[in-house]
Amino acid sequence: MELATTLQYAADPRQAAEEVAALEAAGLDAVWVAEAYGFDSPTVMGFLAARTDRAKIGSAILNVYSRTPALIAQTAAGLDALSGGRALLGLGASGPQVIEGWHGKPYDKPLGRTRETIELCRRIWRREVIDHHGITDMPLPPEKGGRLGKPLKILTRPVRPEIPVYVAALGPANVRLTAEVADGWLPTLFIPEKAGEVWGTPLAEGTARRDPALGPLQTVAGGLLAIGEDAAAARDLARPAIALYVGGMGAKGKNFYHDLAVAYGYEQAADRIQELYLAGKKREAEAAVPDEFCELMSLCGPEGYVRERIAAFREAGVTMLNVHPVGPEPAKLIETVKNWL
Repeated sequence: MELATTLQYAADPRQAAEEVAALEAAGLDAVWVAEAYGFDSPTVMGFLAARTDRAKIGSAILNVYSRTPALIAQTAAGLDALSGGRALLGLGASGPQVIEGWHGKPYDKPLGRTRETIELCRRIWRREVIDHHGITDMPLPPEKGGRLGKPLKILTRPVRPEIPVYVAALGPANVRLTAEVADGWLPTLFIPEKAGEVWGTPLAEGTARRDPALGPLQTVAGGLLAIGEDAAAARDLARPAIALYVGGMGAKGKNFYHDLAVAYGYEQAADRIQELYLAGKKREAEAAVPDEFCELMSLCGPEGYVRERIAAFREAGVTMLNVHPVGPEPAKLIETVKNWL
């Protein structure tokens, strides 16, 4: 099992890069860079490539609407070149509020766009001449306004012809697609004890259609990390994020994270969190998050307890433990956990 962390949306990217360098020295294997509608992640990832030597660097996530598949492939290839072959491409559909509200694009065909983007990226990295017509046309045909376009291949030679592609997926159809075509899976609000019940069937169905050449699906999940006799109190730090996702990431009936909380068995709490959050009562929404929810998606407690949580994530199929160290010595926490893996 590898060990990773994620740069938060609001982090100072220069300071965060210095912190990541220290965590890499302590044993960190990978860093994921969030984007949403904050700083773009490719710029930060390029800076991280210069500040690190060994850790893998991934996007979590680049959405499949605001950049063309060709630009996504170029971005990943550029990062792979700068980092000496350490890039991980995290993709996702994001959600309609961000895609329509921030990028001004219609939120349509999320599964088809994801599948097509993965297919085109892989073809581009292999330096194929691209003549493709689907959701994206390469080149643009005359009937859609094209005049001078011709099939092209990427001008530069990628460091690797195969860059690992991870997909952020929660719904059954998207998880099924991920298990079929992606190298890895980036679930959010992952509770290992409930993962099999929620996602077991779509994972199995997708795996049954998976090309054996891809190898086993890699899974990235984890949570807050704190070790000590009084570390259980750190679980409460998960409340703002859970409330934000379950309550605020989408309108009623259009929030994937709310749907996930319901699937986990927290239906009444999920409805209450959403009601409070959308009414602007964020503190009350955070207080409404069940204690069990905070506990099961984190790794906070005495040493023996944290080891048990790591085992639970491993048993649930997690191959990369993604943690957010809490406390004054994050590098020490990373070193400790790395030695347990």
